[in-house]
Amino acid sequence: MRIARFTDGSEPGFGVVEGSVEDGTAVVAAIAPHPFGPFSLTGARFALDDVRLLAPVLPSKVLCVGKNYADHVREMGGEAAPARPVLFLKPSTSVAGPGDPIVLPPDSERVDFEGELAVVIGRLCRDVSPERAAEVILGYTCANDVTARDQQAADGQWTRAKGHDTFCPLGPWIETELDPSDLALRTTVDGEARQSSRTKLLLRGVPELVAYMSAAMTLLPGDVLLTGTPAGVGPLRPGQRVAVTLEGIGTLTNPVTAR
Repeated sequence: MRIARFTDGSEPGFGVVEGSVEDGTAVVAAIAPHPFGPFSLTGARFALDDVRLLAPVLPSKVLCVGKNYADHVREMGGEAAPARPVLFLKPSTSVAGPGDPIVLPPDSERVDFEGELAVVIGRLCRDVSPERAAEVILGYTCANDVTARDQQAADGQWTRAKGHDTFCPLGPWIETELDPSDLALRTTVDGEARQSSRTKLLLRGVPELVAYMSAAMTLLPGDVLLTGTPAGVGPLRPGQRVAVTLEGIGTLTNPVTAR
């Protein structure tokens, strides 16, 4: 099931995306009250082309892991994988939706894309075992962990570099029926391939990450966990378009502008 958050010009809501996106027959069937518990179809239906897709959730927090693909560790100048997952947070105000511009801040000279698989939490949880991780996951979406690389290097920690407004595009929707263990991940800039990998190459997979993160803090419905980026990260410039595609989910596309 594909669950989208959308607006038809009125109040935002959730809906189930039905039909084929490729042939233009997809529709959004509105649901109420929300996807984090029992819901029902309202009867309202909209052509996908007639609505604006929004970030699929508004999380209380975006919890991320760095250096979770071996090739990215090497790309960033490391030799060995971290002994433990390297966690960091992106603020909820960094979240953007499909088609929303990534706004480059004037105080950074290099802002990079980082295509990633994102996990959407479906229920309040704490201290989840890897074996039970699937029970607390609503589904999966595409993410771009946009990063001011020069600020990351200068600060020594990543809050400012990862936390600018619009630095966490999510979408286009949440896929609830998906095995995340071996998905193709591809990032393009203006149609040119920049990243190409598979989630089977994650150093720590989704169940281990859910367990590790939930041991540190309570996860709330709608919270988003980013699983790391593979090699191939690179800079963005105003006027470009960056797209992150995950097999079985879809494509998240965002234009790039300067502030």
